[in-house]
Amino acid sequence: MNDRKSLLMLTASMLIYGTIGIFRRYIPLSSGILAFSRGVIGALFLLGFLAVRNRPFDRASVGNKWGLLLLSGALIGFNWIFLFEAYNYTTVATATLCYYMAPVLVILASPLLLRESLPLRKVLCVAVALAGMVCVSGVADNGLPAPGEAKGIAYGLAAAVLYASVVMLNKKIEGVGAYEKTILQLGSAAVVLIPYLAVTEDFSALTLTPFAVGMLLIVGVVHTGVAYALYFGSMDGLRAQTVALFSYIDPVTAIVLSALLLHERMTPFGVLGAVLVLGSTIVSEVWTPKEKME
Repeated sequence: MNDRKSLLMLTASMLIYGTIGIFRRYIPLSSGILAFSRGVIGALFLLGFLAVRNRPFDRASVGNKWGLLLLSGALIGFNWIFLFEAYNYTTVATATLCYYMAPVLVILASPLLLRESLPLRKVLCVAVALAGMVCVSGVADNGLPAPGEAKGIAYGLAAAVLYASVVMLNKKIEGVGAYEKTILQLGSAAVVLIPYLAVTEDFSALTLTPFAVGMLLIVGVVHTGVAYALYFGSMDGLRAQTVALFSYIDPVTAIVLSALLLHERMTPFGVLGAVLVLGSTIVSEVWTPKEKME
């Protein structure tokens, strides 16, 4: 049975995730600095969260998984950079839908990397999602997208590739507590981004206004720390299929808010593409044939 409180916590976390694209539009800082700040603030918040709950950090559960956690953290950091850059070059809706191709990429990679079977149902879902992505790209409306739009789509798909890689790696990181794993991955993301920022950023020209600091804190505390705490706090009271289904509140929220707040309109083909991408991934992740249900 699904617990009502857990459902509310999961829904709240997904609604928070769905607004990050809106906030990114109003943060006048590079994607690298934003990603680094998110990692640092999010990790510190979760450490404080455990301390307030008198729950010690379980180092023993980490064991010999440090290398995988560091690698997955690095992928998360650059995944954020690509996603934030996608928001800069295309609409929030398009960037989000590109990002939600990650489940499709996991499906395609699973037979090769995890030796999992690829049933016909999932093959069809992949085909439908790819058709949806063509619609989202605007090819059906105006031919090839403009260079800026194409760059945004490419960044969004690159973020999806990195996120899919994190999902695959997490399947190999077993036995590590959810909070411990997340804290180490967020911290690793920040640490790995330091050399990248040293090469790409001109810190002498960096200006942090009170507004920028406030937005950074919101993204780090609310969109990372609070959202992760709500998400993981809801897990014990929910079925896996419920979690998979409710995760699509995130992209739907992003699409709706981009239209209402940023006045980003989708063409009929874009709407069709959104339905195909999200619908196919929901079916792939959530729907299970009756004969396989227990």
